[in-house]
Amino acid sequence: MRSYYEAHSVLIYFIIIIIIRTFPTVAYLLRFITDLTRNYALLSLATPAISNDFVLFKINTNDVIRTHARDGGTDFMALSFPPNSWHTMCSTWSSENGISQLWVDGKPTIKRFIHSGQPITGKPITILGQEQDTYGGGFDATQSFVGMISRFHMWDHVISPSEIQRYEEDSNFTPGNVFNWRALDFQIVGNILVEEEVEA
Repeated sequence: MRSYYEAHSVLIYFIIIIIIRTFPTVAYLLRFITDLTRNYALLSLATPAISNDFVLFKINTNDVIRTHARDGGTDFMALSFPPNSWHTMCSTWSSENGISQLWVDGKPTIKRFIHSGQPITGKPITILGQEQDTYGGGFDATQSFVGMISRFHMWDHVISPSEIQRYEEDSNFTPGNVFNWRALDFQIVGNILVEEEVEA
């Protein structure tokens, strides 16, 4: 399944709601392609208490991804993901030590501290393609993602470099135990086309 996003002045998003859980650790993997040069949100997880409980956000500065966890944040810089090409991105964060790391197209960044000591708790809402400034809302059309997202997975533990490599190669990786792209329960708002992914 591959999702196509198209947004100009209309707010669109792809909502995934899960049951109340506690996440001491999270790991996300997804593939995306866009021609945007402005800022945009790839994903946003909000709880009733914190709207930026976990966010992946491309800021206006070239090749920088801002990651939020528990309302803290850090910038991963000097990345390379040119427009109009497919990219994979993995993001991990652990509340135990507060460390976050990105993997872009199978290559790891340095590790950065965001926030420690508090796991994500509550009833999370995850939205692809928009940032939640309030729980389940507060969207800004100028931050919306326009492009395609595919193979989105979430785990409640940090995944290994070998697992990321298997995902990169689409070779028998273990699907997310929180979100599994092939078995998502989701809601669509706006101009989104969901279709089966054709193997290259």
